[in-house]
Amino acid sequence: MNIENKTILITGGGTGIGFAIASKLSGKGNNIILAGRREDVLKEAVAKLPNTTYVVTDVTNEADVNNLVQQVKNKFGGLDILVNNAGTGIFNPLDSDSGKVYENAKFEMELNYLSVVRLTERFLPFLKASKEAAIINIESIVSYLPSIAIPTYSATKAALHSYALALRLTLEASNPHIKVFEVFPPFVDTDLAKAFDTDKLSPDEVALDLYNALLKNEYAVRNGRTKEVYAAYQQAPEVVLKQFNGIEA
Repeated sequence: MNIENKTILITGGGTGIGFAIASKLSGKGNNIILAGRREDVLKEAVAKLPNTTYVVTDVTNEADVNNLVQQVKNKFGGLDILVNNAGTGIFNPLDSDSGKVYENAKFEMELNYLSVVRLTERFLPFLKASKEAAIINIESIVSYLPSIAIPTYSATKAALHSYALALRLTLEASNPHIKVFEVFPPFVDTDLAKAFDTDKLSPDEVALDLYNALLKNEYAVRNGRTKEVYAAYQQAPEVVLKQFNGIEA
């Protein structure tokens, strides 16, 4: 697809993968809107990029989402690309005695999945009015197979993957000018993955892969080792699931 002269909204856009995507898509006549909870971080990010603005937004808060929609409408008159990047992950073993397994899972589901459903629903009229539009969901390698260290995070990303597949099929029939892209990075060098001692991609690598996929209309972006893990998982799911979690198969 053409990614010039677009109005692009990126949630969680102040740091990490979101900011890397904003950096990669900035210029080329694009207007970039960053949404996030921390205004100081957003101000710092906007200062580094041309034609970029921000709206302080907690995507789990309905009033904040209403304000975001109104701001995009008032300032830009529409939207061409929605990047659903905001998310969180919590170390949340299912046999924990913390008493917080449910509450952690509830928070992750609200932010990682339900907020995406709401934002997509609210911005879909804008995207329908665009000549060429896209919805980009930042998912994860654990969309395919869960990690026992972050099992409820894994469940939210699996839900997001299922939702994206259904959304793509729906829009292909009703609004084929709206493309649905999914990005499946492994561990990335961001605050979210600090606790994990493993090889990590840089946010810039993820953004570059997405950029190239947009140009080629490749809807599933499997970054780094995700491509290999996914291929192996298709052949021997039970074996790869155990290997992925460090369990002898």
